[in-house]
Amino acid sequence: MLISSCSDPATVGIELAPGNNQIGVVFEEFELPATVVLLDSFNTTNQSVLIVGEDEDDFFGKTSATGYSRLSISSAAKRPTELALLDSIFFDLNISNIDGEDLGQPKYFSIHKLTEPILDTLYYNFDELSYEQTPFSSGEIVFGEETDTLASFEVEEEFAEEIFSKMKSGLEFNDLFTFREYFPGIAVKGREGDNSSIGIGVGSTTGLNVYYHYEGDTVATLYSISTASSRSFNGLISDRSGTPLDIVTEKQKAYDIGSKVGMKSMLGLVIKLDTSPFDAFLDTLSGITFNQVALEIGDIDGQPETIKPPGGLIMYFTDASNEILESSTGAQLAVQADGQAQVYTDENGIEVPSTNVPTALIYDSDDKTYKQFITSHVNALFREKLIRKDWLLYGNSPSTNGDDFKKSLSQFVVDKNKIKVKVIYSRSR
Repeated sequence: MLISSCSDPATVGIELAPGNNQIGVVFEEFELPATVVLLDSFNTTNQSVLIVGEDEDDFFGKTSATGYSRLSISSAAKRPTELALLDSIFFDLNISNIDGEDLGQPKYFSIHKLTEPILDTLYYNFDELSYEQTPFSSGEIVFGEETDTLASFEVEEEFAEEIFSKMKSGLEFNDLFTFREYFPGIAVKGREGDNSSIGIGVGSTTGLNVYYHYEGDTVATLYSISTASSRSFNGLISDRSGTPLDIVTEKQKAYDIGSKVGMKSMLGLVIKLDTSPFDAFLDTLSGITFNQVALEIGDIDGQPETIKPPGGLIMYFTDASNEILESSTGAQLAVQADGQAQVYTDENGIEVPSTNVPTALIYDSDDKTYKQFITSHVNALFREKLIRKDWLLYGNSPSTNGDDFKKSLSQFVVDKNKIKVKVIYSRSR
């Protein structure tokens, strides 16, 4: 444990009692040792967003994310008749966010027809399905400063003729079940070397739009086949060979990979902090009051502004199992918000960790650091209200709807010596 200290750098000159007792204000800081943990595969089913893209760097290696989804039709929708004339078919992607390098350069995405169905089961981040190698629709997008957009790609002519023919007279469009036997779903992919990923909103604005007309019409009619109310999931392939993460092969095992640690969403790579230095620090103290305790991480290694780190890092409790610990009621245990109760008394009269208001380290994009006050938590450790636990830093925020860690390829790398606890406390003398 590395500890630096300013011995009584400031003294508040308040006369407390005869004899001129004074309050000494002390600042200390120390590092928390860090390792990385590859979490067990987690459920990515129906996350409301398809994560699609390819990226590569020296730390995380090659990462490929593919979004899979069923398509949906309405049996009540009016189908074109044999007299209908096809105008065009587009596949629309409702892109909610973009993450990557050189966004002013064209990024290519392709949509493939699945060759096996998406089942009514749970799918995990390392699951994948087979699909036709030749896409039925594809295109390039130049994003620039745009972070969200609606992209429309034309479909291949042969595919357009086939699906329009079946739409007019085939049994495949009689109902949703026969349609999905014919068309099990889609796989959306990026292009290797583009070093970018997108989030695609699943819903009525992502899917096939078929435009047709009849003789004499002045306006085309639209028939939609969308991803609304459709089962979806995200799959990821990671090749970490030749990187510091090459040795990270077993899940739920802590690895010391050298002078740096990193986190990558959807891959499930998290940072574990060894909090044992708190024991050595707190054992030296008595008769003190904590004014302020903060955990700071960073500045993180330089990366383009368009490659975003997670916005928040929840500090979940863990132990040698390297799993997120839970309460007896199944609630996940984490550091609670500063100024809030860290423990409560249960129905058996036993003090147990609170779970109502978890906090998170918040990313400051100006100085590229994560920060959060943990004064109340450390005070609970000092007063022996809490049993110290190590922490798993997880890329999400308690205020977020859903789990952002499963909805992007956000990442960051940081030197281990930039993970510090900073403490200001007062003592009487």
